[in-house]
Amino acid sequence: MNFALNLAASMTMFRIATPQDAKAILDIYSPFIRDTSFTFEIEVPTENAFAERIESYLINYPWLVCEVDGLVVGYAYASRYRERVGYQWSVECSVYIHNDYSKAGIGKSLYAILFEILNKQGFNNVYAVINLPNDKSVAFHENCGFTWITTYENVGYKLGQWKNVGWWRLIVNEFINEPPAPIPFSELNKEFLPHLFEAKSKEIKL
Repeated sequence: MNFALNLAASMTMFRIATPQDAKAILDIYSPFIRDTSFTFEIEVPTENAFAERIESYLINYPWLVCEVDGLVVGYAYASRYRERVGYQWSVECSVYIHNDYSKAGIGKSLYAILFEILNKQGFNNVYAVINLPNDKSVAFHENCGFTWITTYENVGYKLGQWKNVGWWRLIVNEFINEPPAPIPFSELNKEFLPHLFEAKSKEIKL
């Protein structure tokens, strides 16, 4: 797949991911699995397994992609924070962008859309989990409004090193007593999304 930037006008589009995006997303994600400790995933999933992952996540949480001229160049999603019911108002978030597009503002736009959706679903806390050191990711998340909470020392091991993992937090809703359960993404009224997708597409500078 050719990710080279087109110097002519490019068409940028944000949309909800589908299981059919599995291969395109894995093309972006696989190098992070094989070559870095930014994710603690060790083995590259099969395309079918990853398609099932996307499909299962979309029941409860948003998973977004950004296309440039029809090619998926970045994605972001939310996932369960912990299993106990009392944690249901909290989620973790992830974003991955192809290196050729890392300075185009795509990651920040994907997150902005993601957080708007999570707000409307009724979530409160969004946690970013960053394997350290990773100054670029730390700066990016803090620029998106995240605040550092704590660092777990030597909590994971990959590529011959023990790794520290930092936790950052973003609040996307006010805290109230007796909060209703978050709305599953599959049941959310998504009428607001086309306008949001279009507005964020116009902000991208390739």
